[in-house]
Amino acid sequence: MKVEDYYKLNDRQKDQFSKYMELLLDWNEKINLTAITEKDQIVLKHFIDSLTISDLIDNDSKVIDVGTGAGFPGIPLKIYNETLRITLVDSLNKRVNFLNEVIKELDLKNISAKHARAEEFARLNNQRECYDYAVSRAVANLSTLVEYLLPFVRVGGKCICMKGPNIEEELNNSKNALKLLGGEIEEVKGLVLPDSEMERKIVIIKKIRKTDKTYPRKAGMPSKKPL
Repeated sequence: MKVEDYYKLNDRQKDQFSKYMELLLDWNEKINLTAITEKDQIVLKHFIDSLTISDLIDNDSKVIDVGTGAGFPGIPLKIYNETLRITLVDSLNKRVNFLNEVIKELDLKNISAKHARAEEFARLNNQRECYDYAVSRAVANLSTLVEYLLPFVRVGGKCICMKGPNIEEELNNSKNALKLLGGEIEEVKGLVLPDSEMERKIVIIKKIRKTDKTYPRKAGMPSKKPL
């Protein structure tokens, strides 16, 4: 299985995905980046899964990937669409070191990796409400996740939350958080990853008004006491 079997790639992009795979497997022997180590499964569950939101993001957009881990979905999105300006955020410095190595080896431009907690990073003036999109994959329950993401997004921008198939309870429990933080659910898209039975849901949240400065709350609070 190859990414180019499902997405049109040029030779440079093919080479970048191949190098990314090599780096991921090499670094994974030293630090825990992924439990998925079969190449076909990495292509499907990391690379292609990340690209399922590529058609939801406009060219030349400013994007923040919160809790990016080993770079998903941010790095595949950047390889596929080099016009995007991407900030990757992760709370573990070892992973940020890996991300910086990937950025360097793949010669990616207009992308940076930051070692930070979302709750603290979103309070910086040069980060708050300045992104067109905030994206996240498998990070937290929706009521917690929106408190991480919405403070980064400008009014009119969107949060794209990549989720598993069973999210009805999460959607219901997130209503209060969305109301407090200035977001509303625009659409929930369902999909199945190619040549598999793996279902995904993509929750698209539009920011309709500015987020009060009291949010996000201090580090740890969004997960301990969701709004």
